[in-house]
Amino acid sequence: MAAPIVIPDTASVRKAVSFINTIDTVKFSRLLSRILQKLHLKGESTFTEEEEEKLQIAFSVEKQDLHLILETITFILEQAVYHNLKPTILQQQLEHSLVDHDKAEVFATMWAAAGPDIVEKFRQRILSSQKLETVGWQLNLQMAQSTQAKQKSPQAVLELGVINQDLKNMEKVFVEFNHQELFEFYNKLETIQAQLDSLT
Repeated sequence: MAAPIVIPDTASVRKAVSFINTIDTVKFSRLLSRILQKLHLKGESTFTEEEEEKLQIAFSVEKQDLHLILETITFILEQAVYHNLKPTILQQQLEHSLVDHDKAEVFATMWAAAGPDIVEKFRQRILSSQKLETVGWQLNLQMAQSTQAKQKSPQAVLELGVINQDLKNMEKVFVEFNHQELFEFYNKLETIQAQLDSLT
């Protein structure tokens, strides 16, 4: 099976790649190393404002262009985590996106060394302080009024018991679906399950 294309061909990615290609390989290696170290930390900035200012000077770029570079590198690495890409596939996809060979090689080498550990950290990361503890359901069937004698309107009600890991309290959330909404919800769950399976 062919590897999924994880780097979209967009104007912003092309612009970021053009900047990445101008960065000295040694400096780029250090930049990538730092991003890899912090990739699994949710909500934490990779660089301080002072460090970003130094990076702007080192790479001769404006602030918004530096952010574009950092966001693009982070996105590519997150895609590598999500798809659990092999280093050779990552390198091929980067070169296909016109990343210079030496930069693509740095990506692949560093991903080979750090990738498995990062994928494991993402697997173990708690994304939310809330966790689903219980699921209950009931089916309600609303019968028609006399003017529409044969019409029935089934409604499914899900009762989700959500526990807040910080406060240790349980909250019940009720969600009502008609047939179409429940079908769409089911399809989304199937997609989520397939994505979780691809990480294991």
